[in-house]
Amino acid sequence: MKLQETICGNLRKILNDKGLKQATLAEYAKVSPSQFSKVLNGTVNLSLDQFSKIASGLGMREIDLITYPKVYTETTEQPQDPVEAVLQIRLKQDKRDQVLRLVFGDNNIEILNK
Repeated sequence: MKLQETICGNLRKILNDKGLKQATLAEYAKVSPSQFSKVLNGTVNLSLDQFSKIASGLGMREIDLITYPKVYTETTEQPQDPVEAVLQIRLKQDKRDQVLRLVFGDNNIEILNK
């Protein structure tokens, strides 16, 4: 479906859902009701300025006229994959035991040495 068809279909839905008349949207777009009828029939295209004025008159954002009845919401969060890191340190035996005790405690050092 072309964008113009989507917008015209959504404008018809908005008219129906909000109980508005075509003349109201024509007034928002600053065109005659007969001209706006041609817009809804797809014989005349809306300018970006008219599109913006209709959105403003309806108290909506332009993007929401395109996605109607859904409301567009921008997400800034990106799904994050878990980060796995492997750290390898070469230590002499006495330092290795000290580090293992620091990290795992005295009780677990024997299990790690096996």
